Amino acid sequence: MAVKYQVFISSTYSDLQEERNGVIKGILELGHIPVGMEMFSAADEEQWKIIARHIDESDYYIAIIAHRYGSLAGDISYTRKEYEYALTKGVPIISFVIDSAAPWPADRMETEARLARKLQSFVELVKKKPVGFWSNASDLAGKASVALVKAITSNPRTGWIRATSGLGPEVTAEISRLSSENASLRNDLALAQKNAASQLGDALDDLIETLEVNTPDYSVRHVGKRDWSDANKQDLGTLFTILAPVMHVEADVTNINNLIAINSLFAKEVTKGLKGEMIPTNEVSDIIGDYVALDLMEPSQKRHPVADKEEYWTLTDTGRNLARYLSRQRLQAGSRSGGATPSVPSDAQGGQEPS
Repeated sequence: MAVKYQVFISSTYSDLQEERNGVIKGILELGHIPVGMEMFSAADEEQWKIIARHIDESDYYIAIIAHRYGSLAGDISYTRKEYEYALTKGVPIISFVIDSAAPWPADRMETEARLARKLQSFVELVKKKPVGFWSNASDLAGKASVALVKAITSNPRTGWIRATSGLGPEVTAEISRLSSENASLRNDLALAQKNAASQLGDALDDLIETLEVNTPDYSVRHVGKRDWSDANKQDLGTLFTILAPVMHVEADVTNINNLIAINSLFAKEVTKGLKGEMIPTNEVSDIIGDYVALDLMEPSQKRHPVADKEEYWTLTDTGRNLARYLSRQRLQAGSRSGGATPSVPSDAQGGQEPS
């Protein structure tokens, strides 16, 4: 496919218009893209930003030097600043310096001594690398075209191609291969996700079975009595459906205590006259410990006031997965009654043990 190269032409302007035009014509005849600052205005950007951007985008850089130093960018000329910038960017540079013996109009020569010295310093910098010498516009145009062809052959650059030209048989085949590979990877991913979901479902089913065959031993306190009595105990699975809805964020131990007791058989005897814990603290701790052992609950990391002495617990990722799994099963069964959490009497929220 035909590659077009962008060539930046750097020189003083008013004294070298004919010479620049000859070089530009030669570049166009070779099928490439000449770029010069006379071809666009500064618009709203600073001039140097425009220059630097076009040098960055160029594949080759041609410097043309005659007998003028040129307009200044600070303490050096734009031409020298462009040259030094192209050097730092690694853009291949093709330099042409006018032959000192070539005839040249006096009105196109540097007259100010300070600028003449700067011009000589610039020429000495350029001559540290191979340069070509020219005597007139025609001579320069021919030499620039030949030098550019040699540079392209010896140091080919990225260049530019038409978007349509870039879609050759090899590219089309590669796109087809990548498309097929992409479809295969999507199918593999979907299968992996399906397998992962199936494995997660199996693991949660096993976890539910473990919860259902384990019933903790706990007691409740009857209204108006000091003694603890055996509760109509519920298994860890049933208790999890009671606790999970309030633990997606967090719940304190007192709330966990009350929820377990209220959902026991003796909840019928719970009234607003009940004060203190309804289940012994150590037994509630044992129940929470069982859930911790199964990686369903963990201490909450939310911050609380220093004066708040409660312990707070929340669901782990496994606990949240199990809660969602149970809710999905219930919804798919068309029932919204399972795992409902009754309200807790306001004056059953903690307090001291009755005397």
